Amino acid sequence: MTTTTSNTFSSSNQDWSWLAGNARLIDVSGKLLGAHIAHAGLIMFWAGATTISEVSRFVPSQPVSEQGLILIPHLATLGFGVGAGGMVVDTYPYFVIGMLHLVASAVLGAGGLFHVFKGPTILKDGTGRAPKFHYEWSDPKKLGFILGHHLIFLGLGALGLVLKAMVFGGIYDTAINDVRVITEPTLNPFSIFGYLFGLVDGNWNSLGMAAVDNLEDVVGGHIWIGVMCIAGRAWHIVTEPANWARNLFIFNGHAILSYSLGALAFMTFTSIYFVGFNTTVFPNEFYGTNRDSSTVIQFFLCATFLFGHIWHAFKGRSEGETLSEQSKSSAVMAGFLTLAVLAIGLVLLTF
Repeated sequence: MTTTTSNTFSSSNQDWSWLAGNARLIDVSGKLLGAHIAHAGLIMFWAGATTISEVSRFVPSQPVSEQGLILIPHLATLGFGVGAGGMVVDTYPYFVIGMLHLVASAVLGAGGLFHVFKGPTILKDGTGRAPKFHYEWSDPKKLGFILGHHLIFLGLGALGLVLKAMVFGGIYDTAINDVRVITEPTLNPFSIFGYLFGLVDGNWNSLGMAAVDNLEDVVGGHIWIGVMCIAGRAWHIVTEPANWARNLFIFNGHAILSYSLGALAFMTFTSIYFVGFNTTVFPNEFYGTNRDSSTVIQFFLCATFLFGHIWHAFKGRSEGETLSEQSKSSAVMAGFLTLAVLAIGLVLLTF
């Protein structure tokens, strides 16, 4: 199957189609899967290489928060290699974790190369179980099937944190300045989901989820997230999208990407407040008291994802049809609303 792109400049003989990136693979599910896996390999490689690099320059006598580290603070928060007072007592677990990520990156990289050069261009032309994962952007049922398989990994990731906190050694608790095992996670849905509406112990808090101040609620929240993602996995695999969902959402490559970017924008927007204000999830022992640079990075990531969401939503809406003036006006209003939300968020961060 041959793919084409309209991303060329008519005023020049130079071929600019490479600027289309993975959009060139939008109709070839096998090669797009290869690119997807290769991207995961790159992420794994960055995580592994960065962790090992940080281990090589780590200074045990200097506080973690003063060494300009990125990943070791996260691993220390998870209880790896850290003791009383937030002191890192053993960097070997960090080295092992870094190597595991490098090995995983090699496996994923090989998988990506296989699907690009040896695997079927379109999954339905493959053998074994490959055709089962072929999809058409206009087929909501198959897209729901793919979504379900993504949700299982998200659910297992959330439950992985739960297991580390409750079974495999515990996680770091800044309230006692030491690692502890969480034995009684909060499962009360009113307590957990109240954070979504800014309700903490019956009182409204402008930080919302970032107002959590105990590990029992953190771990309990991950239990709920894990269970809901796994239940969502089963739901999306065995059922078709309801009529209201078919009518509400647009089903094409740009639209699906825009929904993903919108979710990322929401998560990074929430993380701004966690990084900036929450010392339970981001202890001062590992992240310091001055979080300005980290907060700004999260802010610009949020802006990037949010503008990407609007751009691809606009492209998805315009695919195959001519946009009306009302649709164009709505897109402009969405852009201004995005700027307003980001501006308000930045102002709130200054208080």
